Amino acid sequence: MQDDQHPGPAEPQYRLLAELEEAFDTIINRIEALVQCFREQNRERNIGAWALHHPTPDADWLRAALLDFWYQDGQDGRTTRSYVGLIAANQQMLEHVAKVNAAKDDFADILAKIREHAADLIPEIKAVLPFRHPALHAHLTGQGLARLHLKQCWRALPVANAPLSRVRLAWYSSGRSIKKLSVRDAERKLLALDTDAPHVRIQLKRLAGIPDSESLAQVQKQAPLMRANLFFTEPLADGRERRAMNVALPLFIPSTNGLLPDHNQPPPTPQEKRTRAKRNDERLEDSPFLPSLRIYRYR
Repeated sequence: MQDDQHPGPAEPQYRLLAELEEAFDTIINRIEALVQCFREQNRERNIGAWALHHPTPDADWLRAALLDFWYQDGQDGRTTRSYVGLIAANQQMLEHVAKVNAAKDDFADILAKIREHAADLIPEIKAVLPFRHPALHAHLTGQGLARLHLKQCWRALPVANAPLSRVRLAWYSSGRSIKKLSVRDAERKLLALDTDAPHVRIQLKRLAGIPDSESLAQVQKQAPLMRANLFFTEPLADGRERRAMNVALPLFIPSTNGLLPDHNQPPPTPQEKRTRAKRNDERLEDSPFLPSLRIYRYR
């Protein structure tokens, strides 16, 4: 019988959980402080702010965007919701943004340790953390929202690292990640599936019919995302005059006068059909060779 005075094997796991809860609280508190800073400054003078899907992005809009940590019913766990916007930020506001991002980094680091050493805690985390903040948990009622979306908790707030002369926003909807695999890699992935299933057996047989030396490609289509091309007022120390970055959350832009730089108005949704020509290096077959794993052969 285990002595109650000695910690059980689960104690380190729950120490990590306690650290994560504290990090989550810090994220919430620092976001609230950032929103309050925006609210107070906007009360003194109108802060330059623009949002893709909101005509009047005020402090309430910013709070709702930054505290949207939830899965919607049926949401793909690999996707996150976007709140595209631009905010003119003075030094005080930028300091609040830096504190929020530091808290998010801490949260992500602790979560990575939990995934490595105590992955069975993840379902409990998604269920328990929302109850620590009743005002946040109220969002779950009647809005089709479900458990906590951990990635939406730790994704960083985008920041321009110098004043900008202009911003050009554009949807990028043709992205995909391509990972090269060997035949043996593909076989291991297939064997991890239900090998009693007929469609898996068919794919294993198909794989056995090609040379072991052949390279294969696993393809993952990426959700449409907004890209921002930032043009700096002056060249950076490294000589760069522009930078491109993804902006799933409002982009905070250094500004001493509260005004936004020149920016365009992108369409509210990405175009359904791809308009850019296919890259010359797209050498994959049109149909997947192993459909269950999205694995293609090269032409």
